[in-house]
Amino acid sequence: MNPYVLATLLSSLGLGTTLTFASSHWLLAWMGLEINTLAIAPLMAQHHHPRAVEATTKYFLTQATAAAMILFASTTNAWMTGEWSINNLSNPLASTMFTAALALKIGLAPVHFWMPEVLQGLDLLTGLILSTWQKLAPFALIIQTAQNIDPLLLTLLGVTSTLVGGWGGLNQTQLRKILAYSSIAHMGWMIIVVQYAPQLTLLALGTYIIMTSAAFMTLKMSMTTKIGTLATTWSKSPALTSTTALVLLSLGGLPPLTGFMPKWMILQELTKQDLPIIATTMALTALISLYFYLRLCYAMTLTISPNTTNSITPWRTKTTQAALPLALFITATLGLLPMTPTIMMLTT
Repeated sequence: MNPYVLATLLSSLGLGTTLTFASSHWLLAWMGLEINTLAIAPLMAQHHHPRAVEATTKYFLTQATAAAMILFASTTNAWMTGEWSINNLSNPLASTMFTAALALKIGLAPVHFWMPEVLQGLDLLTGLILSTWQKLAPFALIIQTAQNIDPLLLTLLGVTSTLVGGWGGLNQTQLRKILAYSSIAHMGWMIIVVQYAPQLTLLALGTYIIMTSAAFMTLKMSMTTKIGTLATTWSKSPALTSTTALVLLSLGGLPPLTGFMPKWMILQELTKQDLPIIATTMALTALISLYFYLRLCYAMTLTISPNTTNSITPWRTKTTQAALPLALFITATLGLLPMTPTIMMLTT
C-alpha cells in the first residue's frame, strides 16, 4: 500500500477514536465511530484476496447496522428528553437499543457471529487493529453511559459472552478464530463489571490489549495461522515458542502472569457486590477458555514434529517484523502482576 495512503488511513483511525473519546454530543460520537469504520475498511481489503474482501463486506455491514442503531437510539432519546448529551440517556427504549448497538460493534454475544468470520479473512496485523484499537471508542461510550443501562442486561451480555467465548473456541483449528473467541470472552469480563467499577473495565481492557498484541505479533513473527503448523515452530525459534506458551497462559488468566490480575480483581468486585453466583459462573467459564489455550500450548511445546502432526513444515523465510514491540508486549504480558497493589490503590 502507498505510504501516504497508509498514513492517511492510520491517522483517520486515530482521529475517529479521539473524536469519540472527546465528544459529549451524540452526533459527534457517532461521527467518530463512522470515521473509524471507513478508515479500517481499505486496510482490511488491501490484499485483494476474496476472503479479505468478504471479511471487509461483512464487517462494513455489521458496523453500518450498529451505527444506524446508535443514531436511531440517540434521536429517540433526544426526541423524548430534548437533549443530545451522552450523559443524559434516560429513556429506557433508547438505552436498550444503544446497548444492543454497541454490543454489535464490539462483538459481544449473542451478536458476536461476525467476529470470528471477519477475523479469519484478515491479515494478522489488520486483525490486531480490529481486536484492540477498534474496541476503544465503543468502550468509551459504554463506560460513559453504564449507569443508565439496565444492570440485568449488562450482566446477561457479560455472562453470555464469556460462555460463548469459551465454548466457541474449543472446536477451532484456525488461530485467528481462536483469538476472536478469546476476544469475545474478554469483552464479557469487561462488560460484567462496568456498572460496579468502570476503572476495572479500563484495567481489563488495557491488559487485554497488551496480551492480544503479544499473541498476534508472535503469530506474525512465526507466520502461523493454524494449530497444525504450531508444532513446527519450536525448531524455528525455541525462545519465542516458550514465551508464546506463557503468553497464551496469561491470556487464559493463570497466576503469576499479567492476565490473572484483571480476572482476580473483577471476581473480587463481584463478590463485594454480593453476587457470588455470577462470580462463580465467570470463574467456571474462564476454565473453559483456559482449555483451548492449554490445547495451543500442548500443540506448540509438547509435540515433536513431524511424528505427531500432518502439516508440512513451512519455508523459513526471514520476517520483516520489528522485534522490539514484540519484546515489550511479551515482557508486559508476563510480568505486570507485581504491580497489582499499586493498581488496587489507584482503582479504589
